[in-house]
Amino acid sequence: MTESPPFWETKSLTDMTHDEWESLCDWCGRCCLHKLRDEDDGAIWFTSGACRQLDTTTCRCTDYARRQRKIPDCVTLTPEMMPEVKDWLPPTCAYRRLYEKKPLPAWHPLRTGRQESVMEAGISASGRCISERRVTDLEDYIADWPGEDPTGTGG
Repeated sequence: MTESPPFWETKSLTDMTHDEWESLCDWCGRCCLHKLRDEDDGAIWFTSGACRQLDTTTCRCTDYARRQRKIPDCVTLTPEMMPEVKDWLPPTCAYRRLYEKKPLPAWHPLRTGRQESVMEAGISASGRCISERRVTDLEDYIADWPGEDPTGTGG
């Protein structure tokens, strides 16, 4: 008897259940880093300045369930908004990869069964970001790494 393929290989983003959708997040924390958009050409500049709700060690939101009450402009990612927001998601992000018809990377927790695989692969923002509470000017914290794939393997 053969095993069924995993849900992320058979379902579109819009067909996933809430729990399936949420499980795609690898908790790297990179989407919680502030981005600056160039008003002239629309280019995105990634920073290492993190939302004040992000625990910069664990890369978990300190109050995920009520984050929008505390941070009104916090984005709740949905399949419908992917065309608009994919450019500010890191290239390793499962939501972005599946939207672009790419496979989940080998280090993703849904593949490994281990949350630690994100840090082991060098994907996490842990130890590489600073809370916005300690930042006076985000332009001083522009960084390339949030928008790159540190594994160099396309995820």
